[in-house]
Formats: sequence, C-alpha cells, structure tokens
Amino acid sequence: MIKRLLQNLAVPVVLLTIWQLMSIFGLVRPEILPSPVAIMERLWLYLMPEETFQEAGGIGAWIMSSELLGDLLASLQRVVLGFAVGAGLALPLGLLMGTDKTIERYLNPVIQFLRPIPPIAYIPLAILWFGLGNPPAIFLIAIGAFFPVLINTISGVRNVDSIYVRAATNLGADRLTLFRRVILPAATPYILTGMRIGIGTAFIVVIVAEMIAVNSGLGYRILEAREYMWSDKVIAGMIAIGLLGLAIDIGVNRLNSHLLRWHRGIES
Repeated sequence: MIKRLLQNLAVPVVLLTIWQLMSIFGLVRPEILPSPVAIMERLWLYLMPEETFQEAGGIGAWIMSSELLGDLLASLQRVVLGFAVGAGLALPLGLLMGTDKTIERYLNPVIQFLRPIPPIAYIPLAILWFGLGNPPAIFLIAIGAFFPVLINTISGVRNVDSIYVRAATNLGADRLTLFRRVILPAATPYILTGMRIGIGTAFIVVIVAEMIAVNSGLGYRILEAREYMWSDKVIAGMIAIGLLGLAIDIGVNRLNSHLLRWHRGIES
C-alpha cells in the first residue's frame, strides 16, 4: 500500500518541485504563475480567517467567518438544489418514457432536440426570466443534471432483460408489481450512473453560473480574483473546486456501491 502511494505521488511531487524551482529562479513571473508555496499560503488564508477560534467566538463563528467555507457551502447548496430539481423531473419522466413507447415516440424528438444545447447557452434566458441570484443558477444546474439522468433512466428501462419480464408475467405479476419488483431494480444501475454523471455536470454548471448571476460561491470568488489579478487566489479557488468535486464524486460512488451491493457486477 505504501509503495502504491509513493508511486501515485511521484509524478505530482516532481512536477511541483520543478514548478517551485522555476519560480525561485525567476523563470516564470509570479503575477502569471505563482509558486506552489504562494498558492498554498493563499489557500490557507482563504480557508482560515485572521481570527482564532477564541477570538471569533467559537468554532461556529469561525466557520461562518471563513471565506472558503462560506463559498463551498454556497456552491454546494446550489448544486444540491439544482440537482434535486433536475433529477426529480428526469427520473419519473425517464421511467415513463422507458415503459411506454407511445409517450416515448411523442417526447423523444423534443428531448433529442434540446439535449445537445449546453446549459451555458441558457444563461441569457435564465437571467431574463429569473433575474440575478440563486434562481437562475439553480435553473441552469437543473438543466445540466436533467438530461444525463433522463437518458440513463430510459436506457436502463429499455435494457431490462426480457427473460425477467416474461418470467414475472408468467408467474402472474401485474403491471405495478412488474415495474416495482423487476423493471425498477434492473434499471437502478443505469439510473445511479446517470445521477453520478448528472451531479458532476451540475457541479461544472454551478461554477459557470456563479461567474455570471450571483455574488457568492467558488465561481464568483475566482472571477473576483481575476479582476484584481490575484492569480494565486484563482488557482487556490481551482484547487478548492477540484477537492470539492472529488469529494462529491467519491461520496456518490460509495453510495452507488452500497445501493448496488446486490448487483453481480459489484464485488465486495
């Protein structure tokens, strides 16, 4: 395990060392590309307010005064709300289109027409319809999460093995029992995969939305740092985005593994 960890860290450590040496010897301008040490110092200041726990009035007040934690919470809140709206609409619609071919024939042309349009293209309309603040951001995130969940749900229902359907039907299962005991469990791996993709897309969209329509969050903070030419804070914000995205993906992946522990494709 230690050997594998060292192998995984070898290339990043070498690259960071080269980067730091280039900064020390003045081969790159700090305004353009700050050194790793300067970026970590900025990330620490971004995370830790100047006050200590005692001066801030306890850990709760300290958390509230941390700029980074405030931005993380703001971005995470928008991701959760937007994803809940998008997935909440896509899941029942996907199940309906997957099980009813007539509905699928009517709705599929519209879905296939709208699906290639990136959520970023809706930014002018979102601001026009909802103004500034959280509503347009949540609207854009919902669009980003909607289509991955919808398409994977439809695919999951369509790919249910017909042997299971015929067996349940021969055993006397009605349509509701067939859907609840056969179709939905068999489609669950596809649905959860769609949700994992959808929440990843939602996280990408929230950063773009925060650069346009709101005055808080990681995207807003990066845009603010760019205005003042704080390149170290820009990169620190990018690192924070990467860490939050990684944490979300790990959490969703572990949840999927737990929910699909019965699935033969997942080994404990």
